[in-house]
Amino acid sequence: MLDTMVENRREARTDLTWPISVWLPEANRFFNAQTVNVAKGGVLVSMPMTTPVRTGNEIELNFPRTKGLAKKKGQFARIKGGKVIRVDRASITTAASINVAIQFE
Repeated sequence: MLDTMVENRREARTDLTWPISVWLPEANRFFNAQTVNVAKGGVLVSMPMTTPVRTGNEIELNFPRTKGLAKKKGQFARIKGGKVIRVDRASITTAASINVAIQFE
């Protein structure tokens, strides 16, 4: 049997591995994560398998900046709001992580 995935992305993705933190209001805490790829409209992140994240969660992403970029931009992080559009527990990247697709607001 052949499974077909429908591509819904509107923007090109760029593979990027960058440490970030994700604020999950339902859990009232931050979770460490790492980007897998980034596009203009969203990001795919790898998070600990134990993160209580669900499709539809409104979250906040904290993208830390290097010292040089922080000096230029005046802030040490870029904060982006987003909505979880997919939690992929089936294709676990490591024994302890899941992929979470987030659409920027």
